[in-house]
Order: sequence, then C-alpha cells, then structure tokens
Amino acid sequence: MKKLYLKDIAKNLNVSKTAVSLVLNNKGDENKISKETQERIIAYAKKYNYVPNQLARGLSRGKSETIGLIIPNISDTFYAQIAGFVEARAMEMGYTVVFSSSYEKPEKESKLIQSMLNRQVDGLIISSTQKNEKDILRLQENDFPFVLIDRHYPNLDTNYVIVDNFGGIYHATKHLLDLGRKKIGFVTIKSDLDAMQQRLLGYIKALDDHGVEQDGRFVSELDQKTYVTDMAEMIRAITTPEKRVDALLFSTHYLAREGLRALNELNIQIPDEVAIASFSEMSAFDLVNPPITAVIQPVQKIGDLAVDILVDEMKGDHMIKTKDKRIVLDTNFKIRKSCGA
Repeated sequence: MKKLYLKDIAKNLNVSKTAVSLVLNNKGDENKISKETQERIIAYAKKYNYVPNQLARGLSRGKSETIGLIIPNISDTFYAQIAGFVEARAMEMGYTVVFSSSYEKPEKESKLIQSMLNRQVDGLIISSTQKNEKDILRLQENDFPFVLIDRHYPNLDTNYVIVDNFGGIYHATKHLLDLGRKKIGFVTIKSDLDAMQQRLLGYIKALDDHGVEQDGRFVSELDQKTYVTDMAEMIRAITTPEKRVDALLFSTHYLAREGLRALNELNIQIPDEVAIASFSEMSAFDLVNPPITAVIQPVQKIGDLAVDILVDEMKGDHMIKTKDKRIVLDTNFKIRKSCGA
C-alpha cells in the first residue's frame, strides 16, 4: 500500500495540512479545531494506517535553532571550506550547525538524513551523492526545509546552489588552446555525478569550437578508490613520445595534486613539456613551483547563499522568488605560470 502522508489526509478531507498535523499531535483543542474535524481526521488516519514519521514529529516540536550539513568528505579542502562558511553564516543568523560526511555512499547519506531529523534540526543543507532521490522526495513530501549544494538532481524541482561546471572547464580548455596547446589531456573520475559530466562536456565543446578533434586516448577516467595509485601509470602512458599530450586539465583539485606528484616523479617539466590547469584548487596551488592555473569556485558565496535560502525556507518566508532559489554561480579563472602564460 502506498505510504499515506499528511497532505493526502488533508486533500481527502478538504482540510489544511496544518490542521491535520495539529490534530495528530494532540493540539486540536488548543488551536480551536472543531471536535467534528478532529474526529474525522483521527478516524481517517486510523482507517488507512497512517504512521507519523520523524519529519512530521520534528515539525511539530518547535525549533531547535540547528542546521544539519551533509557533505561527501569534511577532510576535503573544498568541502571543509564550505562547512566553515556555512557555520559562520549560520552563526550570524542565530543557528548552530551539525556536520556529517557521507563519503559518497548513498546508504550512509540516507542514514545521516534520518539521524539529523532525529536530532530535530530545523533544516538541511546537502551535497548529495545524487543516488538518494527517494530521500530528497521524502523531504519534499513533508515540506521539510532543505537546500542542495554543489550537486543537484536535474529532474527534481528543488532549491540548490551550484556552479557553472561546464563554463568553468570550457574557459580553462579555451585558454590552453589559445596558448597553442592542441593535445590536451583531460583527467577525471569515473562518476555519474552531473557536475563531472558537465565538466567533461565543457572540455569536449571547447575542442569542437576550436576545430580540434577529440582524441579519446587523451581522456582518462580514474576510479575514485584507486586514483592515487593509478595516477602515475596514467601520466606515464599519456606522456610517451607516441601519445604525448602538451597539456593536462584535471577535473578536480585532488586529481591535480596527485597528477603534480606523478609529473614530478617522472621529471616532466611544467609548463615546458606539459601545461597544467585544474578545476578547483587547493591553498598550496599558488605556492608550488610553478603556481597552478585553476578554475576558482566561489566557495563563500555557495555557503552564504545556501544558509540564506534555507533560513528563508525555515521561516516560511517566500519573498525570494522561486527562480532565485535555484542558483548557478559563475566561476573565476586564475591564470598562473603552470600554463606558461
């Protein structure tokens, strides 16, 4: 049997969802809901075996002034920065933040969402694995406030704050092409994430727009679990005389870090032999020799906007237009010496 939600009871009895919630939480009398309406709601809920879920209970217990933040990995510099900015912005607005890492595991993400709800958080900010559509839908069904960051579900109508992954990589690829680099290797992670797919598409489109035929040998997709050990072998393969690239574009900062390590071990000179650019960066990218060209994500803006949108949702303030709650931010491009110009 299909799960029964508050909104289903409200619709079938032609009453408000708020009234249903109040009655089922024994608050009908104090809110002056008629005895007849209360009896109808209770009878309907019993007849169709309505079971209050944690979301509904959380909504009925008032506010905890706490926000839950679920990210893939708090030790990753990008997500650690986002967490810091989310916490700072939330504190400005009177909220504390509870952090958890999903480690890209859908089942862990699902458990974390439930755990956050059990802790009575007022809202959630989630960088999802994009494999938990059912949990996101469940939040929507219960009108629970949440905002997606960095990743979103293209087929779901949700609030989100992401960056222009396609445009960021397109710009980086174009820069390398404008410098005369025609054999550009693209190093990425095997992933179904929309962000990663958009970065690959941006690279391909830039080559196409500049009349450079894509060579499948120059695209390397490494496994998330073994990229550290596989990087050196991959770099060695695409820098042989027969298949030598003259530039490498990494789809993430952590791939760029391992790529630099491998290039140094192989004594390949940057940028004389191979130019380097990365999507996203680490703090050391401007300290290494040569400093690394990178697509810069507006990390603070991501964190600030996510909190602002979430707080508006939690307060029921719908003054922000719907379209403004689905935000795609531009990236910046920082040119450094690793490209040669």
